[in-house]
Parts: sequence; structure tokens; C-alpha cells
Amino acid sequence: MADSRDGSLSGLTESEAREFHSIFITSFIIFTVIAVIAHFLAWQWRPWLPGEGGYAAAIGEAKELAAAYIAVAFSA
Repeated sequence: MADSRDGSLSGLTESEAREFHSIFITSFIIFTVIAVIAHFLAWQWRPWLPGEGGYAAAIGEAKELAAAYIAVAFSA
């Protein structure tokens, strides 16, 4: 028993498909803008490419931060 309904494989009419497409595109653009802003803010906070000292300086900073955290966490 085949469905005699004319339309696309998704079962949407053309107007429903256009409405879904416009909502999808709008949502995608909003998501992309938020992602770009988040990446920019993360870059400003802590760049993910090494500076003058290279990755060794970043590792040293991470070790210092971990040691400070451990000292505070276990001192209480």
C-alpha cells in the first residue's frame, strides 16, 4: 500500500519545507554568531597559540596554577 500523497520524501509540503528551512538557517546563523563571539572571548582570555616563550611557558604557568590550587584545596 503506497501512500498516494504528493510531496517530498520528508512528508512536508513545499510551504512547510520553506518555513522549516528559514527557521533552520536563522538558527544556524545565530549559533554561528554566538560561537564566533565565544571563541573571540576565549582567545582574549587565554590564547591557544603559544607566545614568545612557546608551549614551555604555558606548561610552566599551568604547573604553577595547579600547585596553587592544590595548596589552597588541601590547606583547609
